Amino acid sequence: MQQIQQRLDHIFKRPELLEQALTHRSFSSRNNERFEFVGDAILNYTVAKMLFETFTELPEGRLSRMRANLVNQDTLAAIAVSLNVGDALFLGPGELKSGGFNRPSILADAMEAVFAAISFDADFN
Repeated sequence: MQQIQQRLDHIFKRPELLEQALTHRSFSSRNNERFEFVGDAILNYTVAKMLFETFTELPEGRLSRMRANLVNQDTLAAIAVSLNVGDALFLGPGELKSGGFNRPSILADAMEAVFAAISFDADFN
């Protein structure tokens, strides 16, 4: 867990949050799905706010398309790969056998969950 925290540049006060964010439903019923829900909202808000403040003259439709191009499975999976998140995932036997630690959907979902875990750990409101 220490290595992934260093790669994320966030040392958790409550490491159990990171553990849950990295736990796939195939491993445990205490998994990252609810964190993923929050992380998706945090990411969409953060990117929308950044685009809104950066591109002050663009209409809403263009901003929405830009956000969609930035916040998607491919981008999130690429971020997860760059941080070696797959190596830290807790996966059930079937997902391990089928290479779930490299599956873009699992990596993207884990990244969203990690964003939520960081937010919870840092007491962001």
